[in-house]
Amino acid sequence: MTENAISIKNLVKTYSNGKQALRGVSLDIPRGSMFALLGPNGAGKSTLINTLAGLVNKTSGQVTVWGFDIDRDPRNAKASIGIVPQELVFDAFFTPLEVLELQAGLYGVPKAQRRSMELLRAVKLDDKANAYSRTLSGGMKRRLLVAKALVHNPPILVLDEPTAGVDLELRQQLWSYVRELHAAGATVVLTTHYLEEAQQLCDRIAIIHNGQVVANTDKETLLEQATEKVVVISVEARLDAVPSCLDGYNATLRGPHRIAIRYDKRTASAGRILAALGGQGLGIVDVSTEEADLEDIFLALTYRTDTVDA
Repeated sequence: MTENAISIKNLVKTYSNGKQALRGVSLDIPRGSMFALLGPNGAGKSTLINTLAGLVNKTSGQVTVWGFDIDRDPRNAKASIGIVPQELVFDAFFTPLEVLELQAGLYGVPKAQRRSMELLRAVKLDDKANAYSRTLSGGMKRRLLVAKALVHNPPILVLDEPTAGVDLELRQQLWSYVRELHAAGATVVLTTHYLEEAQQLCDRIAIIHNGQVVANTDKETLLEQATEKVVVISVEARLDAVPSCLDGYNATLRGPHRIAIRYDKRTASAGRILAALGGQGLGIVDVSTEEADLEDIFLALTYRTDTVDA
């Protein structure tokens, strides 16, 4: 047994039309981690997930899921992973209970070991167990997909944009349940366009862009890569424009007494900025700083890659 839940080595996928969706992706996802896989639209995330699920045949490279090679041992590889897709995929004329029972049967789960009602209770759909699935709201359908992915008790859960179109309350309920699964030992892989979710939930983050991994590290290390910082300074005097001593900085007014200065911490410092304001006779009342967040890093990495590719 390896320490990685998923191990990907030099994965390439080229479609018949010549489009290369994955270009030598190598990625290890540790067991027990809450792992975010981020990237802009068309970056290759869905191709990667569909390869793990056995829905897309790779062109070359090696992929193991829970130690099982997807080519040599596809049955055990598929049994080790549960996928919650972006699309709402199930028979609209089945009830939630029937959806889970059918899925459990497809995975060969004996009737005595099935947990259909337990899973419906966990995702707060037990009161809808015998309603037609087509009558469920969008948020309920999302939660049903989570339950569907768990019928065979996989050690890995992949959530592909699970909160798209879900309201805030249902989103919080879903994440509460995912945290419980993670605390119980599940490895969770998340793709999302809500970057604040990834920053709050995940301990490791990889960013994929143009079919290549452009970042892969723990969250704290990734955030430390930010080179930009913002200092917000309150002054006594009323300002109608940015003081001339800040020429050359990216400075904006946030009111008549507040200035926000964005600077590259490799070449400037907050101390130098404060000294410049003090030298112009502006009395400083308060100083605060704003650190870069995951969105800043994401934009910097994907923009940089676009610039290189161009």
